[in-house]
Amino acid sequence: MDRSSLLFQALVYLAAGVISAPIAKRLKLGSVLGYLIAGAVIGPFALNLVGDQASVMRFAEFGVVILLFLIGLEVRPALLWSMRNAIFGLGGAQVLATGAVLGLAAMATGLPWQTSVAVGLVLAMSSTAIVLQTLDEKGLRQGPVGRAAFAVLLLQDLSVIPLFALLPLLATHAPTAAGGEAHGASLVAGLPGWAQALAVLAAVGTVVGAGRYLTRPVFRFIAASRLREIFTASALLLVVGVAVLMQMVGLSPALGAFLAGVVLAESEFRRELETDIEPFRGLLLGLFFITVGAGVDFALVARQPLAMVAIVLGIMSLK
Repeated sequence: MDRSSLLFQALVYLAAGVISAPIAKRLKLGSVLGYLIAGAVIGPFALNLVGDQASVMRFAEFGVVILLFLIGLEVRPALLWSMRNAIFGLGGAQVLATGAVLGLAAMATGLPWQTSVAVGLVLAMSSTAIVLQTLDEKGLRQGPVGRAAFAVLLLQDLSVIPLFALLPLLATHAPTAAGGEAHGASLVAGLPGWAQALAVLAAVGTVVGAGRYLTRPVFRFIAASRLREIFTASALLLVVGVAVLMQMVGLSPALGAFLAGVVLAESEFRRELETDIEPFRGLLLGLFFITVGAGVDFALVARQPLAMVAIVLGIMSLK
């Protein structure tokens, strides 16, 4: 059988997930670590059961997009107000303090201050997908630790919007046409920094305005048809459409999905949207973690194991 065929690749990924997740849960490691280990085992640097996972990764990343959309649906104004101290106090302190320390460390290595600021702010962010998945599995999501972690992650997700608008202004050189795929995906890649920032703000304003005034009558019309599959397809269309719009202006698709969720948090269709989209989240997130694990280069880790462990532990301890 052709190992590069779609059916064989699907067989390998599904088998890896079905085998690894229950074992990791039984060993109290968490399903996320199980998925990552499974991906490393089947990846090109170990058993080599899967080839180039780039195409699979692009598909699996949609799981993160859905996760951010569902998180956005939870961010209602009442919740934001009740958690304002934790979100803007604890979360803001984490992002600013971690970004400042890491930025100063980057400047100490000789990087320009613009690059150092960008490095510090980017490394101050965390993986919402991994953290929330782990908290849910351990039953800590609703406890004090889970609420504090959620507040920090929420502030990080919100701060990505001004961060992406700031990054073009920190560019130390003009963008080039290199990387045809990335350049083609973004309509503003060749514009000056200030124009890119304006495009980002315009895209965000479009999502907020359309979500507030257009989505509700559209969903009411679709709900009146009483076709459940069309409502599910419409919810996925909304998520994909916003993700594509964000990608066109150089932003993360997951960020666009999160913003769309926030706009619809007060919608009367919020529960229906959560119910219809939730099944896609778990399956695609598991596939995403497996593809991340498949990208682990054991040769690189073996060459500099102490340095890599020290860097990872140092950043984690600081954050």
